[in-house]
Amino acid sequence: MGYIYIFLTIIFTVYGQLILKWRMNLKGVMPDILPEKITYFFNAFLDLWVISGFLSAFLASLTWMATLTKFELSYAYPFMSLSFVAVFFLSIFLYSEPLTWQKAGGLSLIILGLIVLTQK
Repeated sequence: MGYIYIFLTIIFTVYGQLILKWRMNLKGVMPDILPEKITYFFNAFLDLWVISGFLSAFLASLTWMATLTKFELSYAYPFMSLSFVAVFFLSIFLYSEPLTWQKAGGLSLIILGLIVLTQK
């Protein structure tokens, strides 16, 4: 069951990040003037998709707490790097973000680090 909690934490985290990126892209660039910033964020907070992203982050926190009851932190935490991997590939697919050699190399290092850190 512990690995299901890790998986859910990653899914909720990735969902939240992707939804927030999608909705903020639609809202445009944040204004520079403070009163306009306040209006900008107030409008963003009223967006039901943004609210779902925040709810997803909250659910990720709950499943992470459940994870911590099953595993040592030093073992479980490296799995969170899988959220980087998922966001990396999904941002290329969903948002046409560029794939560069530097990003691919960095991602490879993350995956290698995960493999090394999770060996028992």
